[in-house]
This record gives sequence, C-alpha cells and structure tokens, in this order.
Amino acid sequence: MTLPSEPLPRTRRPRNPLSALARRLGRHEWLMRLAPAIILVESFLRRWSGNRMSLVGIAGLPSVQITVPGRRTGIPRTTALLAVPLDDGFIVTGSNWGRAEAPAWAWNVGAVEHAEVHVGARAVTMRVHRVREAERPQYWADIVHYWPGYAMEQRLAPDRLFPMFHLRQCGGTAPPGPATHGAAPADDEAGGGGGRTARKRPA
Repeated sequence: MTLPSEPLPRTRRPRNPLSALARRLGRHEWLMRLAPAIILVESFLRRWSGNRMSLVGIAGLPSVQITVPGRRTGIPRTTALLAVPLDDGFIVTGSNWGRAEAPAWAWNVGAVEHAEVHVGARAVTMRVHRVREAERPQYWADIVHYWPGYAMEQRLAPDRLFPMFHLRQCGGTAPPGPATHGAAPADDEAGGGGGRTARKRPA
C-alpha cells in the first residue's frame, strides 16, 4: 500500500547516539521476530523499576502508557507505546510489529474521546484525535521521520493502514517531554507501534 504524499515532517528527532542506533535497528525485519523477547524484557524492567525504566527510555525515546476502557467490558486497559512528540501531545500508531491484524488497543482508543496518559510517574488526561484519511500523509511523514521502522512495518503489513492517534493536552499541566527513562513500552515500541494491553483479556 503506497502513501502518496510526502509533506515535510513536523517532528524533531532526539539528538542522542543511542536514539540513532535504535532507529537504525528498528528498520530491520529480524527485530520484529524478537518481539516476544523484547516484550518480556520490557515487562521485567517496568515491574522492577516501578514504570520508571524501559529499553525505549534508555535509548532516549519517549514512551507513554495509555489507559482507556475496553470497548465491550468497560474494564480499564493499559497499553505501553512508543510516543512521537508533536506540539502539546504525542502521536501513537497501531503498527503491531508489522503484523497483518490491527492491535486490540487501537480499537479501544478509537472508541473514546479522552484517555489517561502516563509518562513516567505522571499522568494527564488527553484528548484522543483519530487521524482522518485527509490528514494521514502529514502524520505518516511525522512518525516515519521520528521512527523510520514504521515504514518497514507497513511493508510487512501491506493490506492495512496503521491507525494513528494524536493525543492532545486537555489543559492544566502539560505532559513531560522525552526522558532517559520513560514508562516502559510493554508490547509495543522497541521496534514498532503495535502494542498490546498488559492483561490478556477480551477488550
């Protein structure tokens, strides 16, 4: 599936040698095959550090934890994701490690107007804006500039467009920027934007 337009990205990459290394590694398909191991390491780091440390955070990249109710159960579901900073919020996308199916969290996030977003130990309520078709070229340029691995993951899943969401500040305290040790990206972003909920229950 080809995304035709190539607008200039609005995002700025972090100036960190580890971030540059992570972006290079994230372009390789073999990293997707390591997803189960990466998820285990991330889960361990998150539990051990109280959500203050993650592989993505160590690499100088921001990650967030999004909590929304499940569409069917109404039970709060928390998902950790690589977050692309933009304006007063973040972009997250359901690349799901380049798998053919969309991640469950994207259906839950797409069904709400607001989400609780954690960055490290801080939490803020943010508006959820689902990226519309007309906006997609610009947002795609934004996230691929920040994390080039998304382009590789899209090639692995050519029959679907990754859902994208712009999490925007509602007011009050702005979410903190990227930290060296952010919230751990449990099932998602050390190599992509898929993500799964922390508990494997039906949404």
